Amino acid sequence: MALTLQERQEFLAQPHIGALAVAVGPDRAPLNVPIWYQYAPGGELWILTGVESVKLRRLRDAGRFSLMVQVVEPTVRYVTAEGSITRVEPMTDEMHREMATRYVPSDKVDAYLKSAEGFGDQVAVYMRPDKWLSADLGGYE
Repeated sequence: MALTLQERQEFLAQPHIGALAVAVGPDRAPLNVPIWYQYAPGGELWILTGVESVKLRRLRDAGRFSLMVQVVEPTVRYVTAEGSITRVEPMTDEMHREMATRYVPSDKVDAYLKSAEGFGDQVAVYMRPDKWLSADLGGYE
């Protein structure tokens, strides 16, 4: 059963690991990688990536991407959001902390941020979802 827009947005707002997919070219499958993301219902979704990364080059070339998140418990449920890139901005320390706090246990955030200093310069890539796929396949009892 497809989810309502509100259910999709609320599900996407939870701290799942996303699977980012972006076009690579006519003779290649899409680049598809796991990624942390941030999203609030009704707003823009954003990810962080290195300024020299293959991911950013492909995102800039394609101008759009999709992100899929899923769970298998308590039921199989997924949401895919797709949209055009709305902007790319330099990552701030506050953004990095916000993302780390979403995924890393609170007592480990500072250590993670310290170790992440070696990642190099990063940017935030924003996308406003305009196409959705979703399903809740229900329980199997």
